[in-house]
Amino acid sequence: MSLPLRVERVTATPGQPIHQPTEPPFVEENEGGRVVLLLLFGLVLLFGGAYVAAYSYAGDNVPRGTTVAGVDIGGRTVAEAQAALQAGLRTRASAPIRVTAGDTSRAVSPGEAGLSVDYIATVAEAGGGRSWDPGRLWDYYTGGEEIAPVVDFDGARMQSLLTELQQEAGHEPVEGAVRFVDGEVRTTTPRSGTEIDPESAGTALQAAYLTEHPTVSLDLEPLQPEIDQSDVQAALNEFANKAVSAPIRFDFGDAIIKLEPADFTSAITLVDQDGKLVPKVNVPVLKKAIDAHLGGHGAPVDATVAIVDGEPTVVPDKPGVGYNAQQVARRLLATVVSDAGDRTLKVKATVAHAAFRTADAEKLGITEQVSTFTTYFPYAEYRNINIGRAGELINGTILKPGETFSLNGTVGERTRENGFTEGFIIDDGIFKEDLGGGVSQMATTTFNAAFFAGMTDVEHKPHSLYIDRYPIGREATVAWGSVDLQFRNDTPYGVLIDVHVTPSTVSSNGVVTVRMFSTKYWDITTKTGSPYDYTDFKTRTLDTAGCHENSGSKGFQIDIWRYFRRAGSSELVKTEKMHTTYIPSDTVICTNPDHT
Repeated sequence: MSLPLRVERVTATPGQPIHQPTEPPFVEENEGGRVVLLLLFGLVLLFGGAYVAAYSYAGDNVPRGTTVAGVDIGGRTVAEAQAALQAGLRTRASAPIRVTAGDTSRAVSPGEAGLSVDYIATVAEAGGGRSWDPGRLWDYYTGGEEIAPVVDFDGARMQSLLTELQQEAGHEPVEGAVRFVDGEVRTTTPRSGTEIDPESAGTALQAAYLTEHPTVSLDLEPLQPEIDQSDVQAALNEFANKAVSAPIRFDFGDAIIKLEPADFTSAITLVDQDGKLVPKVNVPVLKKAIDAHLGGHGAPVDATVAIVDGEPTVVPDKPGVGYNAQQVARRLLATVVSDAGDRTLKVKATVAHAAFRTADAEKLGITEQVSTFTTYFPYAEYRNINIGRAGELINGTILKPGETFSLNGTVGERTRENGFTEGFIIDDGIFKEDLGGGVSQMATTTFNAAFFAGMTDVEHKPHSLYIDRYPIGREATVAWGSVDLQFRNDTPYGVLIDVHVTPSTVSSNGVVTVRMFSTKYWDITTKTGSPYDYTDFKTRTLDTAGCHENSGSKGFQIDIWRYFRRAGSSELVKTEKMHTTYIPSDTVICTNPDHT
């Protein structure tokens, strides 16, 4: 566009200055720039609108043409793509993987291997979801591609699976070993094992997952023992063969003992230490072997009190030889590899005194018999065995002042290994067989001896049924783990329990006598009341093979009093009352033809 020019004529008067006309503004350039800006703004609006339209149309859809492991998810929304992917991969994602390792073959579920498809992450990786990213919009309109699914991997589950496969298919190596048996050397030949390499196995399982026919073949690699044949031979040459070549002399100064290889090698073992067999000494075992050969010069022996010729007699303590067993053990390893002429180990010895000395035993004041009690039992071989064994374990027990006697603690559990057999016990008011039957005879006899010695009753339980060979209301039963006989020595003197059992025969009763020796502290008298509150028995008919017939008797209650007076005094110091309730002993009729 052109603008018309305006031309003015200017006439000058002589002598006057000539005035030039003023030029108008240059409006052509300003108006042209405004037009360019308007044009550019229009183009931006046009392109922005198109971009917004492209964004809106694409939405959160997956780029068209996108496939995951052959499953088409292109052009779908995120939710639709995830659903399509789950449906399309469902079979392959849950298909077991056939794993072969050595001679073992098994199907492994993806869950066992810690493998699963992350459908959300896979769709996101494929481009699903809204985005202003031009690249994403370009991919949507120009088409997607084949992508791999995102697989979640649980390393802990994979490790657990590989451990199971190792246990099934592989085997641990056999470690070489050298040991001593009765003074002779024995060896174990090392052998290699096999193992699954966890890294390559994990990679192979992940690669097989989601394939059309998932199979994996795992190689078993050799696994060498830590202790090989060269280590075994070195242990033989450097230690073991030399160790058993000759005896060792232990020089204690006043005593010299000789231990054969069978004696001292029982305390020596060769253990794996950083891939080598290194000898170690079991100090308590070595000390036991040395003390056994020291005899009277070995471990000190405590003083005690024993019945000698019917009288309580103090048996003096015996000193022993003291030595540093740890030091001897360290020096032993150097001595056993020495030549035959130099296998003497000098030991610095000291006198070791007993913990309980002769003076301690004398202070107990065990000088006289303070009580005795005897019971009788009819013939039965199980009674002879069980009562005799219990008496053997109780005999010689010493209670120091303040100590408590426990029959269960002293006798121990009634087992065959402990010397007991089956016998009759009372259970639920009837007689049954169990290990240790008859031990209550020993409990009752011991209880009465303690009763008349003035011992403090800590725990005792009468039989539930009255047994006429026991003193009425003054007897005790025991059962391992539930019922015990306990009494405490509250006198200022020690108490020695002496037990003597005469076995029964087919023609004579057995006899149990328990005597207690101390210094007389109490004079004990007793009174037995009359039975009262009788209860009738019932009749039971049992059809069991273990049934034992019985004639019934009534139950009742009874009271017993114990009176305490100081020895040699008539003054009553205290009175104790014991109450006992006996239940009826039911009549038992056995109908089973195999009853006892």
